[in-house]
Amino acid sequence: MSRPVIIVGGGGHAHVIIDALTRGGISVIGICDPALSKGSLGPLGVLVLGNDSALSGYPPSDVDLVNGVGSTSSTDSHRQVFEVFSRRGYRFVSVVHPSAIIARDVRVEEGGQLMAGVVVQAGTVIGRNTIVNTGSCIDHNCRLGDHVHVAPGVTLSGGVTVGSNTHIGVGASIIQSVIIGEHCLIGAGTVVLTNVDDGCRIVTPPSRTLIERPAK
Repeated sequence: MSRPVIIVGGGGHAHVIIDALTRGGISVIGICDPALSKGSLGPLGVLVLGNDSALSGYPPSDVDLVNGVGSTSSTDSHRQVFEVFSRRGYRFVSVVHPSAIIARDVRVEEGGQLMAGVVVQAGTVIGRNTIVNTGSCIDHNCRLGDHVHVAPGVTLSGGVTVGSNTHIGVGASIIQSVIIGEHCLIGAGTVVLTNVDDGCRIVTPPSRTLIERPAK
C-alpha cells in the first residue's frame, strides 16, 4: 500500500479502520461521509472532506479507498459502497491490524479487513470487501466469500465455507467443514453444527435471565 487513502464512511467502523491504518504508517487524506460536516474533524482527528462528491477532486489514479461502513445484521450497505466506487475505477485496499496473526499463505482479496486480535490460519481465503472483526479466529482452509462480515469473537473451525453477503454474529461458533450459504444471517452466540442453505437466518433465542432484587 503506497498511495494515500480516503475513508468512505465516518462512523464507528471507520474509527477502528483509521486506527489500524495509522498504526501501520498509512497516510489517510480524509473521510467522505454525508452525515458529517465538511471541514470538521472525524474519528482520530481525520479531516472530513464532505460527501461522496468530494472524491471528484481525487481521481482513482492518485488515491485508494478504504470501506469505513460497517454492518450489523445485513452487509448490504458495506457491499454497496464497494460496488459503487469500484465501478468508478477506484481500488479498495486491504486493512490488516498490526496485532492480527495471519498465516503466510492466507489470501486476502481486494478490500478485505482483518481487525485487532484476529487469527487466520493456513490455507484460508478471505473474499473481497470481507470484514473479519475483532478477536475472531478463522482456522485452516476456510473460504469466506465476498462482502461477508465475521463479527467480533466468532470462531470458524477448519474447512468452513461462508457464502457471499453473509453476516455471522458476535461470538458465533461454526464447527469444522460446515458450508454456510449466501445471504445468510447467523445470530450472535449461535452454534452451527450443520450446513446452512442460501438465505437462511439462524438465531439462538437469548437465555432467560432471573433478576433478584434486594428486599426493601
